[in-house]
Amino acid sequence: MSLASIILLLVTLQRLGELVLSNYNTRRLLARGAIEVGAGHYPLVVSVHAAWLIALWIWGRDQEIILPALAGFIVLQGLRLWILATLGPRWTTRIIVLLGEPLVASGPYRYLAHPNYAVVAGEIALLPLALHLPLLALIFTVLNAAVLAIRIRIEAHALSATGGQLARPLQ
Repeated sequence: MSLASIILLLVTLQRLGELVLSNYNTRRLLARGAIEVGAGHYPLVVSVHAAWLIALWIWGRDQEIILPALAGFIVLQGLRLWILATLGPRWTTRIIVLLGEPLVASGPYRYLAHPNYAVVAGEIALLPLALHLPLLALIFTVLNAAVLAIRIRIEAHALSATGGQLARPLQ
């Protein structure tokens, strides 16, 4: 098995684990009275991310690794863990609104309104670049930007509609 395949296997397992955690947190938040906002765009988010992983497996599994790009991707994993730790049980891949809860303003949220989106944008670009796939990096960066434009607009609308008193959705 190539190093690229090992990296892709680890990233795939990470994403699957995050979906399990997200579903668990979503169920718990909904049981506490939270509501999901903008569910209609969620299949688009999943499709872009799944297509990204599939494309990486198809064209990248036997590629040589560009170490600086891989190092950047690994740094982003540390930031991802910081985000997950900061949000704790409020982290989910969906937009979940929990009325009456203040926005998270600690951890990376002190510096960015949407740190997870910044991390994901970096990941979507860096992993294909680490696998000598600049065209995939470009294609999926553009697709992700389009999805984020929709998602951030939905989050901003949910925040303004509740007067800012909600749990921060997945970032």
